[in-house]
Amino acid sequence: MSLNVELLNSSFAEIELRADDFTDCFYQTLFTDYPEVKPLFSNTHIDEQGKKLFASLVLVVKNLTAPNTLIDVLRGLGTRHIKYGVLPKHYPMVGETLLKSMSFILQDRWTDETAIAWTEAYQAIAEIMLDGCNYPQIVLHPE
Repeated sequence: MSLNVELLNSSFAEIELRADDFTDCFYQTLFTDYPEVKPLFSNTHIDEQGKKLFASLVLVVKNLTAPNTLIDVLRGLGTRHIKYGVLPKHYPMVGETLLKSMSFILQDRWTDETAIAWTEAYQAIAEIMLDGCNYPQIVLHPE
């Protein structure tokens, strides 16, 4: 898969201008749409978590053309998220929320092309993060 780096960069530059609005929207949407994930954040200061989330997004976008760096970082991030109780089933929830929040911030600049670019990017990110996890097979493929 070849990511649309130019579109990802240009759209994220607009989101960066409203980082606090983005993270507020993200967590409000996440907890509204998926209340079952709220306990994962029970020992977290949400403002600090929002800063960490946004810093991770900045890191990803800044390294889109440095795949080796990005892969190592994302695998490490995936491993760390296991400690927080994150399961593979949570990744699609976060992806949907991320896209909704970007759409909300970008408004009419959230085009079909932008949605496709970010959907593909998130799928790649999630895949790499999960690759860094050592979940038992029953967790990865419940029946």
